[in-house]
Amino acid sequence: MTPPPAPSHEPNPLRLASLYAVVFVEIGIALPFMPVWLSGRGLDAGIIGALLALPIAVKIVATAPLVGLIDRGFGARALLVVGSLALAATYALMPAGAALGWPVLALLIALNAAAGAPLVPTIDYLTLAAVRRSARLDYARIRMAGSIAFLAASLTGGAVLGWLGEALAVPALTTALALVAALVAYGVRLDLPGPAAVRGTAAHIPLPTILWFTIAAGAAIQASHAALYAFASIHWSRHGFPAPWIGALWAIGVLAEIGLFAGIGLCPAHWRTPFRLLGLGAGAGAVRAVGMALYGDTLPAVVVLQTLHGFSFGATQLGAMAAVSRFAPEGARGRAQGTLSACNALASACATLACGVAYGRGGGPLTFGLMAPLAVIGLCFTARAAQLARRARLHGAAFGRQQPDTVA
Repeated sequence: MTPPPAPSHEPNPLRLASLYAVVFVEIGIALPFMPVWLSGRGLDAGIIGALLALPIAVKIVATAPLVGLIDRGFGARALLVVGSLALAATYALMPAGAALGWPVLALLIALNAAAGAPLVPTIDYLTLAAVRRSARLDYARIRMAGSIAFLAASLTGGAVLGWLGEALAVPALTTALALVAALVAYGVRLDLPGPAAVRGTAAHIPLPTILWFTIAAGAAIQASHAALYAFASIHWSRHGFPAPWIGALWAIGVLAEIGLFAGIGLCPAHWRTPFRLLGLGAGAGAVRAVGMALYGDTLPAVVVLQTLHGFSFGATQLGAMAAVSRFAPEGARGRAQGTLSACNALASACATLACGVAYGRGGGPLTFGLMAPLAVIGLCFTARAAQLARRARLHGAAFGRQQPDTVA
């Protein structure tokens, strides 16, 4: 009698996509509408600025150590559940904290940032582990669920909050979404292998030089978006772009990102390596920055430039994930994932501060133009990483040879 086939332990891409979706819906509400909620509390503009900068500082410090807990044996799913529950608790307490005074609110915002810091990197960690295990999975298409959820939340959030009223709706909605994320994370069974047996020495496993160069490349390219994120809407408004068009321009960028994630798997595998993707992102970032400096006040030109977001952000994201998947050593993958996120936050924060000074002195053309060198620096780091990889191959070294070259 033939024994029944062994049960399949193939990772389920829909479960991974659902994790991205629930987390990015919450981000899509909090990112654009939390500043509005803070403004409605009657706080001084300087205090609001400090409160908005605080989460960035916390994430720079907290992300790598928290995600690195995975390497020490703390389950990735447990980290998602605990982080989401802590996120919900801090959102729920924010109205009371605001009533008690801004120092209490600042403490809650810092705790909120620490709770949320490991969520997306941890989902990336789980997804990359699944992709390495199953050749049929596509990181880009799984990650696309997050972009779609963010776009949907951004487009519908304003109407929902207008209907409910912002004063209580922002913390109430974000609390509810964080609780949903905790429930989804708790219910997801991915059946992925746990941390490597070297977990006890995880803190002593160095990240290879080639990975540091790709992390630096990704951080520099992503930081070249700082001027757009901080001042594009202001710049477009000052040049008479109608508000609906400003919203549409941001939607075009996200749709281009979704399009890349959906279609990248159709490209030949040799075009989906870390270095080619990072190089594509750097080139698009430089062109976009120069184009915004020269034509950022012309609507048809900006429509075209916004489509480059699919490459400047999307290709860079995929290239960085491919680099972590290929070059991060076993026992330090969580720390590598957290380090990438922390470096992205640090570089973007520094670039945003520089943009504030530049916009005050030279307006949009100077501010957007200053982003082009950042993209070029990212291209240089990418070239150096590719050079190290070629040398390693010539000398027979195996940079994670058992791992795939791509994540899509």
